[in-house]
Amino acid sequence: MAEYQIFTESTCDMNVDILEAHHIEVLPMEVTMDDGKSFLHFPDFRNYAADDFYKKLAEGVLAHTSQITPPRFVEAFRPYLEKGLDILYICFSSGLSNTYQSALLARNELQEEFPERKIIVIDSLAASTGEGIMALWAADNRAVGMTLEENAQWIEDHKMEAMHYFTVGDLFFLHKGGRVSAGKAIVGSALNIKPVMFVNTKGKLVAKAKAHGRKASLRKLYDLTQQALIHAEDQTIYVAHTDCHEEAENMAALIRRTISCKDVVITRVGPVIGTHTGPSLMCIFSWGNGDRT
Repeated sequence: MAEYQIFTESTCDMNVDILEAHHIEVLPMEVTMDDGKSFLHFPDFRNYAADDFYKKLAEGVLAHTSQITPPRFVEAFRPYLEKGLDILYICFSSGLSNTYQSALLARNELQEEFPERKIIVIDSLAASTGEGIMALWAADNRAVGMTLEENAQWIEDHKMEAMHYFTVGDLFFLHKGGRVSAGKAIVGSALNIKPVMFVNTKGKLVAKAKAHGRKASLRKLYDLTQQALIHAEDQTIYVAHTDCHEEAENMAALIRRTISCKDVVITRVGPVIGTHTGPSLMCIFSWGNGDRT
């Protein structure tokens, strides 16, 4: 059985120590600020501290993201192929980015150069730590001896079970990214209506519920997660946030008190995802019943 390397990109929003422990390679993505700063985002936030980035957004500085190009994929994958390794790439949702298509172009080019090697690209149909936990699933499968093909099929069979629930502090950023209309953003902000959203079967962000006020929206996140959970005792639940440290700690404490899960881990949402959601994003990611409709 040929050995293989697992890749994902920095939209995975997973803590760097966890990624390193699971031997997962992460490709950085580029963020450009309207104040002139441009940087590659890595999971360790080496180029821009998370709190500094979200402070800039709160001050009104806008940011823009760029997908990974086919040449960048080729550059990242080639050294592993040259070592005789195959590649399993868990990609950011095709419903939110064209990165998946770029990865396929790179794969096709490299397969001609390395016909004896295998490169499998999986459209995660997931985002943020939902994509990250899928990469962890793949790493765990590899650790117990699954072949590249077996692992890829397992991920395809189970990827809908990566559950995403999140809420935002300001609808402006979702409107800017085309996720909500101008009218809904204005009315929602005026009435303090907070959408509770999820990622559907097409990998797109859609509203699941509405709540009046921040406190109610956070409670709705918890309730939806609890309702969707399966095998709680065997899994780690992830609480992810942009810059709401206290709320994340409180949510993690609530989950630990009320759900008999293996662990609860807090992660930071990076600037690639955060550009499109804005500050005050709160999320819960788990392994659930697969109801993403």
